[in-house]
Amino acid sequence: MKVPLLDLKAQYRSLKTELDEALIKTAESQYFILGPEVEKLEKAMCEYIGCKYAIGVSSGTDALLIALMAIDIKPGDEIIVPTYSFFATAGVVSRLNAIPVFVDSDPVTFNINPKEIEGLITKKTKAIIPVHLYGQSAEMDEINAIAKKHSLKVIEDGAQAIGVQYKDGRKVGTLGDIGCFSFFPSKNLGCFGDGGLVTTNDDALGEKLRIMRVHGGKPKYYHKIIGGNFRLDAIQAGVLSVKLPHLDSWSERRRQNAELYSGLFIESGLASKEGKIELNSTEKILLPKAVYKETGHKNYHIYNQYVIRVEKRDELRKHLTEKEIGTEIYYPVPFHKQECFADLKPRFEKTCFSVSEFAADHSIALPIYPELTKEQIEYVVKCIAEFIK
Repeated sequence: MKVPLLDLKAQYRSLKTELDEALIKTAESQYFILGPEVEKLEKAMCEYIGCKYAIGVSSGTDALLIALMAIDIKPGDEIIVPTYSFFATAGVVSRLNAIPVFVDSDPVTFNINPKEIEGLITKKTKAIIPVHLYGQSAEMDEINAIAKKHSLKVIEDGAQAIGVQYKDGRKVGTLGDIGCFSFFPSKNLGCFGDGGLVTTNDDALGEKLRIMRVHGGKPKYYHKIIGGNFRLDAIQAGVLSVKLPHLDSWSERRRQNAELYSGLFIESGLASKEGKIELNSTEKILLPKAVYKETGHKNYHIYNQYVIRVEKRDELRKHLTEKEIGTEIYYPVPFHKQECFADLKPRFEKTCFSVSEFAADHSIALPIYPELTKEQIEYVVKCIAEFIK
């Protein structure tokens, strides 16, 4: 049985007529950059996320970049980021000649560990970028309290977390100063290429982000500030407008798939419960845990990824590949071990990153997409059990 890591063709088939119509509409209008389709999407995103401003941009990476530019990050400024995330989280900091300051992960959620942030703050620290990794919110109450105490900005990296609710019911992207999202095709809400979004409830930031998206020009050709070409294509906005009404039902199906996985792993004796943090002779698999599941909010976790931790991870992946099961490793090299950040090593050589390093060495993502069948999930669990036993 073949089980791909992700099957975007299945999603396309279910919405083919509407999506094709959206593509043709853009072709016929010949209005390709910004315009009515982007404005329509931005309005819908404001309503869905619960924010005052939503500005469509060219990618999730550019969302982070324009967010840092909007809060006036300068060379030498320090930005606190998790060491365990997709490269863009730290990469955009260095692109502005600022300095990423790495923090270890929480052992249950993989998100940045708030308890390790304050000790890294200096006079040069300007912002914190918490990442809502794999589709679950970071612990924003603690992070915001630290930021307020030290007059820091908070930029939420919600690239994997569109629609996620925090424990108080608010959605990510409204919890900090600026929220950043990605519409890369593999995301829960993906377009037909690159696309992103920045959100804020701050009037001044909302206006500044909108101006910076078009090279900082307002009116056109008149520039008081420097921005960039961060514009969202109309064709991507049209695709996203078709998909957005289905997002919550897709996320619910991902949650159902995650619960089935976890239940089968526990039933098979490979795991005892969700959220354990150490492997031992009896605990063969560490399961992800939705820490806000009991809040009563439906989008407590959207499972952009379903990530387990196992011994002999690389051997397991080879075994699953032979069984035609798709997997991925997010992320095999934390930032503090990346060659491009070697010059920063004196800053963090005494810092402990044990949780992130364990995750990097033992984590593997299993197929979790909405169209996955019960039989496919049972097959994945069966093949993992065969390998371990």
